[in-house]
Amino acid sequence: MATLQTASAPPRAIKQHRVLRSLPYLAPAVFLYGIFLLYPMIDSVRLSFFSWSGYATAPQEFVGLKNYRYLLTQDTVFWTALRNSMIWVVLSVAIPMVLSLLMALALNQRIWGRNAFRSIFYIPSVFASITVAAIWRWIYNPTMGVINQAFEAIGLGGLAHEWLGDPRTALYSIFVASVWQGVGFNMVLFLAGLQSVPAELVDAAKVDGAGRWQVFRNVTWPALRPTTIVVVILTIINSLKVYDLVVGMTGGGPAQSSQVLALWSYQQSFSNHNFGAGGAVATVLLILSLCLVVPYLAWSMRGED
Repeated sequence: MATLQTASAPPRAIKQHRVLRSLPYLAPAVFLYGIFLLYPMIDSVRLSFFSWSGYATAPQEFVGLKNYRYLLTQDTVFWTALRNSMIWVVLSVAIPMVLSLLMALALNQRIWGRNAFRSIFYIPSVFASITVAAIWRWIYNPTMGVINQAFEAIGLGGLAHEWLGDPRTALYSIFVASVWQGVGFNMVLFLAGLQSVPAELVDAAKVDGAGRWQVFRNVTWPALRPTTIVVVILTIINSLKVYDLVVGMTGGGPAQSSQVLALWSYQQSFSNHNFGAGGAVATVLLILSLCLVVPYLAWSMRGED
């Protein structure tokens, strides 16, 4: 009887019934999500309108937009961090994505040892970021580092450089370590996307005389659209919140040249004991993330439709 009643019910009622029935199973996850993610996010935005040193005994004084005016007019480090974060986003979307796609296309072919190469390229993405920072800090060591030692060995000692100690190269040196760590993860995503490319379409294109570039442009690339959307969104978000590598390799130096928004928010709050300014930087980072991700997602979904 219950089955007959459910079958005769309108689709909207059935959908509402399923939603209500699933709520008890979703409640624990929603509760944890709210406690550990939503509440800190909302409280950080709230603190951006207050002046507070972070001590429990210190009062929280409402100051309105004072923290934002301070960031925009007096805090020169904020503008350096904002510029570096945007440079990181642009480079991350351009370089690692292209490399990971090329690696996925190569390792999707029937070549000797491709499973071993897949594992080798993916392993760095499993390492903790602070471990990657320690590895690359040793690689960049000005006296015993692998890079400078290699230059000395081949007679190009003049190219040896203090990579992390030079304000002109510090940020880009950290970015190279980020590429080494993250390109394997994107490669795996693209490899998964390549498995969904219909083989019959590829074969049909080859029968029609299409070359490799034409097959990629007209068959493979359109089929990779959903994967590309995911990779771009994850790349933008991870680029804006980069923190561990910068802390582990330079701490934002030298002379704040490698400072980024996520690190500056932390330092304002916990090092300078200015939780209002730290919350303001975090809020700007949140707004920036939404301004980059939401329009791209809306555009990509419209193109999908």
